[in-house]
Amino acid sequence: MPHRGLVKQRSSSLNVASRLFDAVLTIAGFAFAAWYYGYPWNPYFSSFAAIAAVVFYFAAAKSGLYQSWRTSSLTDETVFVLRAWLLAMLVVMAAALLIKFTGRFFLHVLVLWAGAGFLLLVVSRIALRFVLRFARRKGMNLRTVVIGGAGDLGVRLAAVILKSEWMGFKLLGFYDDGHKLSSYAVSGVDIDVLGNLDELVDDVKKGHIDFVYLALPLRAEARVKDVLKKLADTTASVYIVPDIFTFELLNARLVEMNGIPTISVYEGPYFGINDWIKRLEDVTIGAGILLLISPILLMIAAGVKLSSPGPVMFKQKRYGFNGEQILVWKFRSMTVCEDGPDIPQARKDDPRVTRLGQFLRRTSLDELPQFINVIQGRMSIVGPRPHAIAHNEYYRKLIPGYMLRHKVKPGITGWAQVNGWRGETETLEKMKKRVEFDLEYMRNWSLWLDMKIIFKTLRVGFSSKNAY
Repeated sequence: MPHRGLVKQRSSSLNVASRLFDAVLTIAGFAFAAWYYGYPWNPYFSSFAAIAAVVFYFAAAKSGLYQSWRTSSLTDETVFVLRAWLLAMLVVMAAALLIKFTGRFFLHVLVLWAGAGFLLLVVSRIALRFVLRFARRKGMNLRTVVIGGAGDLGVRLAAVILKSEWMGFKLLGFYDDGHKLSSYAVSGVDIDVLGNLDELVDDVKKGHIDFVYLALPLRAEARVKDVLKKLADTTASVYIVPDIFTFELLNARLVEMNGIPTISVYEGPYFGINDWIKRLEDVTIGAGILLLISPILLMIAAGVKLSSPGPVMFKQKRYGFNGEQILVWKFRSMTVCEDGPDIPQARKDDPRVTRLGQFLRRTSLDELPQFINVIQGRMSIVGPRPHAIAHNEYYRKLIPGYMLRHKVKPGITGWAQVNGWRGETETLEKMKKRVEFDLEYMRNWSLWLDMKIIFKTLRVGFSSKNAY
């Protein structure tokens, strides 16, 4: 999504119509709520409707809702609508409190208005997207696009444009200094290299090119500045595509620091409301499971105590969120409680493992006390499995990006585990594969993915032939 505020995009008749239509929908939502509850319209209602329409307009305009959403998803646009609408409803509620117009009956109207108004605003945008998509398939409302740079970044951008017909872009071709006139097969379509970057400037000056995307490597900074200076003498919309794919990205996003745009390269997935959603998931599911398994916990504790000398619980130091040390709880399954700089991984027929411990480790029942860690906030139900500190220090030197696993809380089960990467990692390749799945989980995290992992864990069980 283009950063709101960096460039003032051109106004259009569609833009003006959208602003007016939002005001109409705001008032229509209030009228529907009043009609539904049989509340007669009165001067107060006219004032409330006007306040909501004005506040929503200014909040939406300030946040960038009325700028072009051609290249952005409906989800992003809906978030902007929700923010502006919540502010409008809060101001209306404050106004009602000031004039003491807060009867129980009116509160019912206000709640229905909040829901109906938001629904109307979102549905209108869905309808507009359908209309524009239909028009673009008919060859209307299209914008011509060229890409400066035929390297990996440019080819990746071309693939996105060709795959996203809803944006209404007609890709004319590439321009690149280092490539001869040729064509590239992108998403099953041959895209021509039309010339070098100087010829790009000449062709843009001739007109008929609406958007220029410069997708050049970081080392071409001087050339980018030169081309941008020349393109300033045209009317095309020009965008720079940052070459951030050179790095191993983790939830990259655009973040504004007091007016200066920055790009986060390594970031955890739980920012904003996601952090609250994840914690609510852990507390509710974790507490429910603890209640259900409490009899099992008591029986296992008794079995560990009676089967071999030593404590019932084994608490081992491991890395948690942001690399902070935490104590992870487990039922003791060995004759030793090792927790130091050199901890050999459990292996097949390991003499340290007790007879009961063999069963507990193979079925993962020794991990059940970690639900207490979840309630404490040290772990999550779903996340990368925590490794012993000694193993972390060993593998972080061998596997690039290994420590990025600690941008989230460690989990009892995870994406790597339900895909078969559980248990002993006697080779470096096995650990690399586990880390690969952990990072894939972090890049694609959602509440639904967590539910999928939890249900898959319940379906296939915790047992594994690789768990010793």
